Amino acid sequence: MQTRFILTPYFLDQALPALEELAEPNWHINRQPLPEADVQSRMLVLHAALAHQVTAALDANHLPVSIAGDCCATIGVMAGLQRGGLEPTLIWFDAHGDFNTWETTPSGFLGGMPLAMLAGLGEQTMPQALGLRPIAQERIILTDGRDLDPREQELIAGSDLVHLSDPLDLLDYPLGERPLYIHFDVDILNPLDVPAVSYMAAGGPRAEALAQVFRHLAQTGQIVAVSLSTWNPKLDTDGRSQERCMNLLQELLGATDSGEDA
Repeated sequence: MQTRFILTPYFLDQALPALEELAEPNWHINRQPLPEADVQSRMLVLHAALAHQVTAALDANHLPVSIAGDCCATIGVMAGLQRGGLEPTLIWFDAHGDFNTWETTPSGFLGGMPLAMLAGLGEQTMPQALGLRPIAQERIILTDGRDLDPREQELIAGSDLVHLSDPLDLLDYPLGERPLYIHFDVDILNPLDVPAVSYMAAGGPRAEALAQVFRHLAQTGQIVAVSLSTWNPKLDTDGRSQERCMNLLQELLGATDSGEDA
C-alpha cells in the first residue's frame, strides 16, 4: 500500500514553518488561513482539512500518515477514519497520558487533553464539530504514559482503556483483528535519544526498543493510519532528534511505499 503524508505544520493554532522543511515533493501540506478567533476555532480549521485528507487517502487505498506539531491533530485523523468507515483500535505512544479534562488538568493545556476528548470525556467542542463519535475506551491502548498528572492518573485508573506502562508489552499483547491506528508522540523516547522535545520526561524506552515494537506492529498488516507528534524543531540544533524519529516512523510503516500516485 502506498502512503499519503499529510503535514500540518502547526503547534495547536500557531504556525511552525520549520516543520515544512520535512516535506517531500509529494506530501500534502495542511496549511490553512486561520480566522481571528479563539484557539479551538482556529484549530478546527486545521482538523477539518486534515479529516478531509485522511478520508481522501482511504478512498484512494492509501495509508494516511499525519505529521503535526501536537497531539490534538489526532482528532482530525480519527474523524477522517470514521468518515471512511473505520473504527480502529487506537494505540497511543506517549510519555504523557493526554487524558486530562478541565476538572483534572493543573495547567489548562489543551495539548494534554486529546486522548480524553477522543474517548468522549471532558472538552468536546472540537470532536463534536467534526462529527467524531467517541472511541470505546476498551479500544484504546495507552503505552508508556510515565508522566501523568495526579488526577489524570486517577481518571485513567478508573477508565476502561488499557494502560501498558512498558511498550515492549505490546510484543505479546493480543491485538485482535481490528484495524489499528497508531499515534506516536516522540516524547515517549528516552531523552538520551531524542532530546529536542518541549515536554521532556525522564526515562522512557530507547530508540531500538521502540523500533522492535514498531516492526512488530507493522508486521501485523492491520495498520490503517499513523500519526506523529513531532520534536521541537527549534531545539533540534543538530538534527539528531528529527533523524531518529523519522527512522522510527519508517519502521512503523514497514514495507509500505513512501510515495503516492498523483
